[in-house]
This record gives sequence, C-alpha cells and structure tokens, in this order.
Amino acid sequence: MMRTGRARLVWTTNFDPLIADGCAKVYGGTGQLTTVAIETGSLGRQVIDEGRWPVEVKLHGDFRSRRLKNTGDELREQNAKLRSLLIDSCGRWGLIVTGYSGRDDSIMDTLETALERDTPFPAGIFWLHRGEDPPSPRVKRLLAAAARKGVDGGPVPIENFDEVLRDLVRLAEDLDTKALDELASERRIWSPAPRPTGKRGFPVVRLNALELIETPTVCRRVGCGIGGVAEVRSAIEAADLPVLATRSRAGVLAFGSDADVRAVLSAYDIESYDLHAIEVRRLRYESQERGLLREALTRALTRTHAMTADRRRSSDLLTPASIDDAKRGPLKKLTGSLGGTVPKHPELSWREGLGIRLDWADGRLWLLLEPRTVFEGITQGNRTAATDFARERTVRRYNPALNALLSFWSTLFACPERDILALGISAGVDAAFRLDDTTAYSGRGRP
Repeated sequence: MMRTGRARLVWTTNFDPLIADGCAKVYGGTGQLTTVAIETGSLGRQVIDEGRWPVEVKLHGDFRSRRLKNTGDELREQNAKLRSLLIDSCGRWGLIVTGYSGRDDSIMDTLETALERDTPFPAGIFWLHRGEDPPSPRVKRLLAAAARKGVDGGPVPIENFDEVLRDLVRLAEDLDTKALDELASERRIWSPAPRPTGKRGFPVVRLNALELIETPTVCRRVGCGIGGVAEVRSAIEAADLPVLATRSRAGVLAFGSDADVRAVLSAYDIESYDLHAIEVRRLRYESQERGLLREALTRALTRTHAMTADRRRSSDLLTPASIDDAKRGPLKKLTGSLGGTVPKHPELSWREGLGIRLDWADGRLWLLLEPRTVFEGITQGNRTAATDFARERTVRRYNPALNALLSFWSTLFACPERDILALGISAGVDAAFRLDDTTAYSGRGRP
C-alpha cells in the first residue's frame, strides 16, 4: 500500500522495526523508507513537506536509539517537534487508527489539539477496534467531538488487523501483491492426516469445527437505489418478511421468495433482478457473501433444531428455544441446569448454548462451535457478575467434559446426507447446507 501511495505516512507508538521489515520485503531494501524518531524530529517536517514518501514517524522513539520515550514523565510530555508535526498533518489529511487503545495521554492530547483547528482531519478519522465492547471513553469523546465538527469517520469494529489488511488488499485492484504471494508460498502445508482407526489410533487433537460439505452456490442479486447494509436490514424489518439479505458492490444479495424480495426492495427503484454466483474465493475472508451465508446457516440451524439466535458482529449465540424440552435431556445430563437467573441479579438470565461462526482453513469452509453460557439482560452494572457466573459454570469443564459437549452439538448439527434449509420456501432462492458428521482434528506433525 505504501508502494502505490495509499499509505504514504505512518505514525506508530511502537519501538520495533516492523514497518521497516515490511518495506524491505516490498522494496527489496529500506532505502525508500524515511524513519523519523525523537532525535530526528526536524527531519520529519522536511520530508513530509517535500513529499518524500513513504515516511514512518516513531512517536515514542526507536528501540535502536539512545532516546526512548518509555517513562511516565516522557510519555506525558510528548516531544514538541513530533507533536506539532502530527497536529499539522491531521489538518492536511485523514487518519486511520488501528492497534491502539487510546490510553496514552500524550497521543490523545495531541489528537484533541488537532481537532481544535479550523479544518481538522479533512479526509476523516476512523478508529478501528476489536471486541464487542466500544472504544475507551476518551476515544468515544474524541470521535463524538469530531462528529460535532462535521468530521467524517467514527469507530469501526473489526475482527483483527490481519483481516482488515486482507480486505483492503482485495479492494485495491492495482496493488502489486508479489511480496504477499511470496510470503504465503513460504508457509509449510502439511498433508491431511488419515482418519484414525481401531482403538489405538495415532494421537489426535480434536478441533471444534464441522466442515460445510455443501453450501449455496447462488443467491439473488438485485440492483436498486438502497443504501448500505443497515438500510437493507431496516427494510427487511419494516416489511416483516422472511428474507435474508446484505449489500455489496454488486448490489443487494438475498435469499427468499421472489415476491418477498421484491416487496422488501420495492420502494428503492429496482433496476435489475438476477442470480449471483457465490464464488469460493470470496468465502476465504469476511466478505459480504460469507456474512450472508453465516446468517443463512444460523437461520437454518435455529429453524431445524428449535433454537433462538442472538446475532453478534463476529459470531452468533444459539440457545434452545425451550429449556424444558425433553429433547434437551442429553445436554442437561452434561451441564446440569440449562437455564435460570444469576444469583442476586434477577434481571440477568442465562441459558446453556454455544457460539458459532464461519472460518476458512485447509481450503474448506468450517462451522466453529464454542459451547458457552449465553446471557440476556447484561448491562454495564451486572457485566462483572455475568463474567464471574460463566467462569464458575465452566471452570471445571476439562477435556472429557468439553469433548462430550462438542460431541453433543456436532452430532445434533451433522447432516451429511440431507439438506437443512434457511427458509424452507418452495419458490425463489433458498440457502441449503450440509454439514459433515466428523469434527476436524489434528495429528502429530511428521516431516
């Protein structure tokens, strides 16, 4: 991205040579990169004004330098030259923040000062963060203040930095990925181990994944004037129709009967209505197609097995619709009670369930299963109580107990010889899945 001018200037609080090592891979050396540290602060303004890209600015110094800003006093008193340079740069360009929590007062003070300028962050400020919880309070205040000044951006939830870069590489069509391809080719791929046979098979580690041996190959594609994913979901909720859909650059991708899909999007000037091939290559990362398949598979599992789902950003939480159902007897034997309320917190209810998500490995798509306690009614005030309760319920689930739980869920979901359908419709495009009856496992590595 540096080589194509898409990431010309990088600010980092790290001491390590990670960026320089990356440049060495792409450029064949580090001569193209200018590294600005504390003792070379004046160089930073010169190379930036002259456009001698790419530039890396180490706000806390370099580990090879004699001057590192790693003490409390130094971190509170950011180097004046680098601070001024960052403030001025925030008035010229946008800023994408990733891998940084915002708990360093020196950096946050600088960004807040930059925001006081007349035209701060002309290309926006986007704060990438992991996990279900929002960014730190100070980051939220900064982004809220930026929004009040009309600055584009805000918090952007992500799974991890690697996946963000992978998506950006996919979207940037003119990138030279030779270095990335060479890096990938260096990874050693072990051949699949044969299934163990007999009572004394080779040692294996059981994994919490079921292979999706069949997934939908097509969905409906609709060209219309609707906005992003949020607007698509709002339209489905307003119509209250059994349609699953997302938004991509190709258009609205959907499963559902033709009449229902058209009804959901009728107010948005439908221009085209066709089929869309779901390519395998787009299931290898968190694409819109993979997200749609995850939603469809969740719907198929809950529909088939009388369960409810709570959709989260990175996974879906599934629980039995009724904990009194006699069919849940085998699960109850493994876990004891299947639901109730947390002691001293009657507003906080729980059920035995599991988290599911899709992942790609070994050239195949897998359903990952994570047995867990699922809560309803969590607030900031009772979150600690929920965490402690879940820990107490699971702390003694050693390998045999976890193996038994994994066997229960994998046996329940396995359907290698029959389809499970997301919607069960007779007209239109439905999503059909088949899951293998054997979880993934790993054998001992052999040269």
